[in-house]
Amino acid sequence: MIQRLLPFLTLIALFVALSIASPHFLTNTNLSSVVRQTAVINIMALGMTLIIIAGGIDLSVGAILAFGGLMGTMAMERGYPIPAGIFIGAFAGMLWGVVNGFLATRLNINPFIVTLGTMGIARGLTLIVSNGLPVHQIPQRFSFLGEGNLLGVPFVLWIVMACALAVHVILEHTRLGRYAYAIGSNPDAAYYAGIPVTFHTTAVYAIGGLLTGLAGMVEASRLMTGQPTAGQGYELQAIAAVVIGGGSLRGGEGSVIGTLIGAFIMGLLSNGSDLLGISPYLQQAIIGAVIILVVWVDELRRRKMSR
Repeated sequence: MIQRLLPFLTLIALFVALSIASPHFLTNTNLSSVVRQTAVINIMALGMTLIIIAGGIDLSVGAILAFGGLMGTMAMERGYPIPAGIFIGAFAGMLWGVVNGFLATRLNINPFIVTLGTMGIARGLTLIVSNGLPVHQIPQRFSFLGEGNLLGVPFVLWIVMACALAVHVILEHTRLGRYAYAIGSNPDAAYYAGIPVTFHTTAVYAIGGLLTGLAGMVEASRLMTGQPTAGQGYELQAIAAVVIGGGSLRGGEGSVIGTLIGAFIMGLLSNGSDLLGISPYLQQAIIGAVIILVVWVDELRRRKMSR
């Protein structure tokens, strides 16, 4: 019980500590900035939650984010309406998710290796299609997706809440969610129980890719450009958000609320480091150390339960 509450308690403690350490932390401008900065990782991490629960992992999400953002902005540059551009970006991400799921299941290749390979392929194709140049000619109204407000709240927060609700419903109220937990806990047992492991694993990767493509469009909206180099290192942050929030890299465990808390913990760490003048290079080291620590604690817990 204490372990489940630990991420939430950590978030509260971090919030209080930063409120005391910096007079600028509790300003509306700064809190709004935290929400906008963490939105992209939040959306990606929600998709990663499904994948990790099902016993997989996706190292290609940063490259998929760049590919989706580029495809969507290129569509708008060529005259497609904004909603169509957003759809194209998200759909492009979903296609990469299907590819990852297909390769991991049909060819029986470890998802770590599969997504490491597709990370390089997606990043390379993004640079080839764009010639390494960003897309700038996009409608100004597109900025509302990442920088606008609705009812006094950053619009991206509404997007994150909608995505979180959708993933929660999938996990708690659909067959796909139940099967994802079963596959992640014991894929062989799931197979012999009659669960279509291949189909549902691919579906999970497809949803993860869809959300990553959407995150790519949010990132493009914030930058008001389609950057072929976007998303570098984001895979580490997405995985860290899930793990910090209580997800297990062995599969079978994870939750939407835990992932959101994990993402906001990292967002507050990053924001607090900026306010306090701490090097961003140290932030990367901290994230890596936290992943190792959390996985180690999870391993100790599993050993204790197995005794």
